[in-house]
Amino acid sequence: MIMTTAKIDGMMCSMCESHVNDMIRKNFKVRKVTSSHRKNEAYIISEESLTKEQLDKVLETMGYRCLSVRTEPAKKSFFGLF
Repeated sequence: MIMTTAKIDGMMCSMCESHVNDMIRKNFKVRKVTSSHRKNEAYIISEESLTKEQLDKVLETMGYRCLSVRTEPAKKSFFGLF
């Protein structure tokens, strides 16, 4: 599993977070996705790494921009679930 942290430009509220999460879920195989408009970040757990270009292509259709992407191995939670 890979944890991807993406800097997203354009999120202003919790509804924006929901739109970003939905777009990511619809276009990529992800285990979990959550976003924060306050931090301008989306946190994605998936089996394959996602690139800035892939995310930007999907998010730009809704008016958001992916500014950067950082990936690292995902850590398992206490119960072994993500």
